[in-house]
Amino acid sequence: MRVYGLKTCDTCRKALKLLEGSDFIDVRAQGVPDAVLAQALKRFGEALLNTRSTTWRGLDAEQRKKEPLELLQEHPTLMKRPLVEKDGALYLGWTAETQAALGVG
Repeated sequence: MRVYGLKTCDTCRKALKLLEGSDFIDVRAQGVPDAVLAQALKRFGEALLNTRSTTWRGLDAEQRKKEPLELLQEHPTLMKRPLVEKDGALYLGWTAETQAALGVG
């Protein structure tokens, strides 16, 4: 299992405590593989973009018009977190639904 997020994100830390033995990928330092981003975008659509983030607020109107995949490649911290990959399936956020699907919480 892989968890994509930020090491400074409280939600990601909560997830990691319950997902023992998972590989953590810090999107700021390591990024997200293009194949994973494309799969996540196909699955979650624009919900993958965190439009309430500091990064989003720092973008000008022209930058916000870019395609979501291009934005996420340029600014990986725009991704909602955590993104969990388990057995080829993707889960977004640390909701009760995600926790139940992963068998934790």
